[in-house]
Order: sequence, then structure tokens, then C-alpha cells
Amino acid sequence: MKLFFLISLFSILHTNFALEFTAQDLLYSLEQISEGIIESAPGPLRPDYVFKTIKNIVEGLPNQIVSGITNIICSAVIAKGKDQTPDQYDPTLGDIKFQFRTPCDKREYSVADPSGLADDDDFDPDKNTVIFSTGWTTTVNNERQDALAKAYNCRGDTNYLALDMGNYINTLYFWSSENTDKIGKYLAEGIQRLESIIDIGKLHIMGHSLGAQIMGSAARYYRDLTGKTLPYVTGLDPAFPCFNEGEELTVISSSDADFVDIIHTNPGGSGQPQAFGDVDFYVGGKFPVQDACNDPQCSHEIVWQYYTESVYPNNVNDFLAKRCNSLNSLQEGKCVGNEYPMGYAVPHTLRGRYVLEVNAEKPYGKNATADYTNPDSTVCGSCEEFE
Repeated sequence: MKLFFLISLFSILHTNFALEFTAQDLLYSLEQISEGIIESAPGPLRPDYVFKTIKNIVEGLPNQIVSGITNIICSAVIAKGKDQTPDQYDPTLGDIKFQFRTPCDKREYSVADPSGLADDDDFDPDKNTVIFSTGWTTTVNNERQDALAKAYNCRGDTNYLALDMGNYINTLYFWSSENTDKIGKYLAEGIQRLESIIDIGKLHIMGHSLGAQIMGSAARYYRDLTGKTLPYVTGLDPAFPCFNEGEELTVISSSDADFVDIIHTNPGGSGQPQAFGDVDFYVGGKFPVQDACNDPQCSHEIVWQYYTESVYPNNVNDFLAKRCNSLNSLQEGKCVGNEYPMGYAVPHTLRGRYVLEVNAEKPYGKNATADYTNPDSTVCGSCEEFE
């Protein structure tokens, strides 16, 4: 996939386009891993920590170098002129839809006119509303949407809307990245139209990877359109290549909404390495490979499983984190202060960078209790619950 990732960028470069890479650029990913290794030591590192370090260098470093180079190329190309996406892959407003998910059904309403939601018997305007977007090479009907819709429907207090973007982020990565800005603009217009149906104060928009960048874009456009800020945006391992602070494709950040929380599981690889949210959670510290995974791609994807687990009513405190600067500091007991939940129950007053450990298998949350709800085995929120 990474090879295709690079080819998709180089294929749109002009033949006379030249790039210069400095040693500092190429070592950026190595520095990220090094921070995860030695930060907050002195003292000898534990054998399990050394093993984890070696695993991350072998599995994670190539991914980080490729992503770093891809980011440099992509940023340089975009800076030379936007709108290079072919017309057939250029998003149109009529193709972007809200897919309303109940336990037993999926119904779509155009973001250009979502008024049909007001007449949908299953849509409750008094409930909270979540809009979720998936990332690159996905369409609306996928396991991520299925899992999160089931979790929120299990709660019973939330309308779940999956963002249907057609195939506009299911193309070459460079084009898909460019499309996030326009999709975000259309979503912002759709949210503005939702104001006549729901209480925007109860709206939570969230996304994974490129989907997280779409939500950041939507929040910025919404502010431009209305002069108001959205209350809550979540980024699940927001995409790194092509997205940088203050550039043409800027990254999701704390300035986008009243509260922005970001969860990092593959920092410096496919996911953003830096802390841009009001609160940033680094699962397993700055290492790019999760304990439950053997490769960076799994580590980039698993974040939505962590979040899904946290949504179930019995699981909201499964993932407790401390304000900290590294995994080593956390394991050595050097991080002071209270523990706070990552995921569904995150306090909106929380600020700073937090670190936590997770289990290598479900339940992923280390603080799961005897009442833990397994997302895979429960029928709560599924159609089976009503059969």
C-alpha cells in the first residue's frame, strides 16, 4: 500500500519538477522514534521496553520515512498550485450525503437538503447527533461505520450520521487529500442547514485519518459561514502526509472548534506526529506500532476500535490516561496528576498531552471492569436486539 501511496503522488508531478531533501527532513521520523525511546530516562531501560523499541524501529521506521518524504512532496506540489484533481474526481455537492443509521436500516439525505431528516420517524432532534467520516480508500458502507453506528445505537441517546463521500477519497492519495477541503466545505453547508433541525450545541463531528482532516475543514468553513464555532470535533489518528499547520491543506487543530480532542496511534507514519488538539492522547507513547499490531497500517486503523470500545455504556472509563511526555515516564511512575478517560467520556475542559497504555487484545482498555461490553459479541445496538 505504501508503494501505491508514493506512486500516486509521483504520477501527478511534472517531469521537470525537482525536490531537494535535507538530512534533517529524512531524519525527522527517526527523531520521533528516538524521543519515544529515551525521553524521560535516565536509568536503564527495561527489557520489555527495549524489545518494544526494536520492534518499532524495524516495523515503524520505514513507514515513517516514507510518510515524511510523501508529506514533503505533497506539500511542495500543492504549494505550486491547487485543484490538480481531475474533473471526474472533483467532489460535487449533490454527491455528498448524510447516511442516517438505525439498528436495522440506512437512509440517505443530501447535505444540500437534509430536511428529510426532520420527517424521519427514527431521527430524534432532541438527542445528541454524531457525524463520522472514514479515511482514504473507504466508502460509506464499511466496518468502521458499522461498528460505531452499533455502539452509538446501543447507547440510545444519539443520532448516528455516516458521511457518504462517494468515491472522492477512494482515489489516488494526493487527489483524495485535496478533496478533503472541498468535502469539508460542503459538509459545513450541510451542518448549517441542520441548524433548523437539531441543536448544534449537541453536535459532535469526528473522523479517522483523511476523515479527521475533513472534519477540521468543515469546522473552519462553518465558522466562516456563520461566525460561530462548532462545539466538538474529534480526530482519530488524523492523516499526516499533505497536511501541515498553516499550509494550503492545514491540519485539524484546537482552533477549529470549542473543543478538539485527537487520538494518536501511528504518529509520524500515516498519522500526525504533533499535538495540535486541545488535548492529544498518545496511545503507547510516540511509538508508531501498537502492541495489538505487527505493522504500522494496523496501528493507524486500530484507533477506531479503541474509540468504539469506549462508546459502550459500561466501557466509558476503560481508557485512562495521564498527562505525560512519554511512555517510559508513564511506566516509571514519573507522571503525576489524575487519570482522565480517552474517547467517549473525555472531559471537555482537559488540556495538554496525555499518554496511556492499552492491552494487546480486547478489551483494549486496561481499566475494563467485569461489566465490560465486548463490541464483537454484544447484540446491543444491532438489529438482532429487536428481532
